[in-house]
Amino acid sequence: MQLPENKKLNTQGLARIFDNMSESYKIFWFKAMVEHIAAGELKVSFEAMINNMIKNAWYMVSEFRLNLGPSDTLEKAVKYLSEISGLKSSEKPEIILQFLDSADDKRLLELKRTLSLNVPYRLQVPFMPTITSKIWRNITSATQYINMQDELIYQFSEEKGLSKSILIKDEWADYIKANLGIITGWIDYNLITYLQRRNPSVPGISNKIYPPQERNLTAVKAYWKAVITASKIQNIYTGEPMTMRDVSIDHFIPWSYVAHDELWNLVPTTKGVNSSKNNRLPKWDIYFPRLCNVEYSAYQLVQEYDHMKDLQRAISKCMRDHVNDDDVRYRLYGRKQTRECFSNQLRELLLPAYESAKNLGFAEWSIE
Repeated sequence: MQLPENKKLNTQGLARIFDNMSESYKIFWFKAMVEHIAAGELKVSFEAMINNMIKNAWYMVSEFRLNLGPSDTLEKAVKYLSEISGLKSSEKPEIILQFLDSADDKRLLELKRTLSLNVPYRLQVPFMPTITSKIWRNITSATQYINMQDELIYQFSEEKGLSKSILIKDEWADYIKANLGIITGWIDYNLITYLQRRNPSVPGISNKIYPPQERNLTAVKAYWKAVITASKIQNIYTGEPMTMRDVSIDHFIPWSYVAHDELWNLVPTTKGVNSSKNNRLPKWDIYFPRLCNVEYSAYQLVQEYDHMKDLQRAISKCMRDHVNDDDVRYRLYGRKQTRECFSNQLRELLLPAYESAKNLGFAEWSIE
């Protein structure tokens, strides 16, 4: 993805800042800087920048269980914050920032200081091709050298430690604001590429770089309500009969891992149970057989009762919006088959993803 050129600015240097990126710090530091520029802030303390980095990485590490690197300090900071804060994995960004702004935990401050040691200075190396290793002997010499350069995006204030600030140059701020959409897309592209390399078996990386969004499952809920109306099915988690009251759609394998709303991973439950399960994995041996029973009952209704117009309309819409693989559509819904055959097909779809999510750190859960 190419950045817009500007004859007055070294945009070629900008385009190279993510080259040779072995850890995640650079991209999260730059992303935080762009967000502050977009908010009109051109003097930003190290602590404010790092709080923003932790906030942006929070969902990737806490909610989606992504790996940022083998010894990544930002990942350590997020995990430690999760331990001490009690914040939800899907917490609102402003709440995360409020906690970080007021926290005085010694270990958290130590991790913040570690994040401030190298990246603020080394990020702009592509703008300084003649820089020598002597410059990096200590922070003072690096600061003095950088503050003498003209082409850089930012320089540094005289404060020390986390109170030190970056001073973003007006011309660079204007360029970034004028091209905010393109630059944000460029950051996202590089972040997705980096995360995919670190998490090669994880699906839906592009859906996991921002806070989880409310998903539209209206068609799925209408389908399951039509099934509940036509047949007696049980809540797979409680064993109680499902009713039209308080129907909530659950991702059997959490959306936080699969990052899709495919019908074969969606099952009706109640809001209370769905909230209790959260983004955990239902114990396979207990709940998968029950899932098969409910899914097969719905499958039989669709196959055998074509006179039920509400059900047929509901399944047609679900097929259009929530079954996106033609092979899966045929294997599960496009032919007559026994309960055992249907269960085997569903197992082939779900079990590899279930095991992969479990290996990634998603906890198992049981209501019993």
